[in-house]
Amino acid sequence: MAGKTETVLAVLAGAAIGAAVGILFAPDEGSKTRKKIKDGYDHKKDEIKDKLHELSEQVKSKFGYSKADIESGLDHLVSTVEQKKEDIIATLEKKLEELKGTAKAAAGK
Repeated sequence: MAGKTETVLAVLAGAAIGAAVGILFAPDEGSKTRKKIKDGYDHKKDEIKDKLHELSEQVKSKFGYSKADIESGLDHLVSTVEQKKEDIIATLEKKLEELKGTAKAAAGK
């Protein structure tokens, strides 16, 4: 995703620089050139805003799915831990009863 973003930004920056250089070397008056530069800048600024908005939406949607997956995974993990905890407690209670029985038998001898 980062490579795609860098490529898009590089292309947009290259286009903006190319347009600015082309306008600067055009045989127009200074006021016309400045107006062309301003118009070109405004147009490129809007294009970049749109691309950044599009990329941010893509990132949000990608991480939105990942967040849901993480939450689901955590819920499953908590559920599994709860089940294991109950199994461990039951096993420990059984062992405790066995030890109590062994202790009573040893005390009675």
